[in-house]
Amino acid sequence: MPLFIRDDAVDALASELQKALKTPSKTAAVRQALANELARSRQKLPLRQRIAKSQAMAAAIGEVDPDFDLKAFSDEMWGDD
Repeated sequence: MPLFIRDDAVDALASELQKALKTPSKTAAVRQALANELARSRQKLPLRQRIAKSQAMAAAIGEVDPDFDLKAFSDEMWGDD
């Protein structure tokens, strides 16, 4: 089934992509772009999983030290006494 591009802006993008990718046709360029976008979207983790990963990393670090003094730590790190 053929793909008809009726939008001039989309047609211009397809032509530009065809030139950039050096594909034999706009159809080949669109096919490659769609395949790449599908692969990229399949690799992206859902927000819940990204948050869970961040929470696990924070939990692995350990509990917060209520006596930690960031100012003193920074001064010591930079040699400011």
